[in-house]
Amino acid sequence: MTAATRLISRLTLVTGGGSGIGRAVCQRLASEGASVVVADISEESANETMVGLQNDLRGQGHMAAVVDVSSKESVKKLVTRIQPPSVCVNAAGITQDHFLLNMEEDHFDRVIQVNLKGSFLITQAVAQALVACGAPKGSIITVGSIVGKVRDDSSKAGPAGLSSAHSARR
Repeated sequence: MTAATRLISRLTLVTGGGSGIGRAVCQRLASEGASVVVADISEESANETMVGLQNDLRGQGHMAAVVDVSSKESVKKLVTRIQPPSVCVNAAGITQDHFLLNMEEDHFDRVIQVNLKGSFLITQAVAQALVACGAPKGSIITVGSIVGKVRDDSSKAGPAGLSSAHSARR
C-alpha cells in the first residue's frame, strides 16, 4: 500500500495541531489519506491548519476543534464529539523559557498542566473511547521533546514515561 493511501478511511486526532510539530503531523496524516481532527487551544490556528490540509482523497474530511488539553471537561467534550480515532497524536505543548531561579510557580504549573497532564487526559479519554466501542486496535502517539533530556525539563520528559507506562496495557 502506498503512503498516499495507507490511512484512507482512518480518523486521526492531533492535539496542538494549530502550529509547529502538530501542524506538520496533521499535514503528513492528511497526505497519507487520513481524515484529521485538528485540535488546538486556538480556534484560529486550528482552522488555519485545517484549510491547508490535502483533502482530495476518497472519503477525506477534516475538522478543526478547540480543546484545552489541561481541562478534563474540554478533553471529554472533544472526544465525545467525534468517533474514536484510529490514530491520536498528543503534540500539544508549551514552553516557558525561564530557568529555575527565575521561573514563577504559576508558569511551572501551567507547563506541567499542558505538557504532562494534557497528554494523560487525551490518552485516557481516547483509550476509554476505543475500548468502549470495541475497537480492535488504535494508536496513541505522544510527542515529547529532546529538551526533556538536555535540560532535565520534567514536563517534556514526562510524556515519554507516561507513554511507556501505559503502552499495550488494557
